[in-house]
Amino acid sequence: MIEDDASVREGLELALRRQAHTVHTAESGELGLEKLRVFQPDIVVLDLMLPGIDGFETCRRIRAAGEVPIIMLTARSDDFDIVAGLEAGADDYVTKPIEPRVLDARIRAVLRRAVSEKPASEDPAGERHGALVIDRAGLVVTKNGVPVSLTPTELKLLLELSRTPGQVYSRQQILSAVWDHDYLGDSRLVDACVQRLRAKIEDVPAKPDHVQTVRGFGYRFGRS
Repeated sequence: MIEDDASVREGLELALRRQAHTVHTAESGELGLEKLRVFQPDIVVLDLMLPGIDGFETCRRIRAAGEVPIIMLTARSDDFDIVAGLEAGADDYVTKPIEPRVLDARIRAVLRRAVSEKPASEDPAGERHGALVIDRAGLVVTKNGVPVSLTPTELKLLLELSRTPGQVYSRQQILSAVWDHDYLGDSRLVDACVQRLRAKIEDVPAKPDHVQTVRGFGYRFGRS
């Protein structure tokens, strides 16, 4: 947990430890990045308003170094802050003041996305969609034979959409399937994750072949 407010940091640390989490803390982005060089956590809880390196830049550096899930904490529900944080690589967000039980639920929901799913195909080579190959059993995605590094949330989104190519999913259906929570129509999570996923799997992200927008409805996975 990277949080500069001592009272918030200590209160959340105590509450999460009571929920059986092991918690390491840092009061700045610089210290948090130093700790991440020493050990690999299951998830990072990151405040956006930090002294020195702010939360947006800290998020970008964490994401550039690996695919550990990130939940950002924001004092405002301002669209710009939330969208910017999601585009920087966060998987989810919680607005302050924070209810520890809500944060615990969000943490567990993000971690569940890394759990292996049952394979949907008997093909040991995986599902082929042009140059993209999805191995559901091994949770491995390759493009032109090269592994694609996806966060658990990005992988879950790809697995859900590609399960039934051509079927249109509303943003609310995707929120329920991927994030495991009812966000009351908050489509920013979906749109930001789609943008990041396209940047990794599409030849031309602005003209996607795989994750396609159905204007006014949602998204679908294109038929090969």
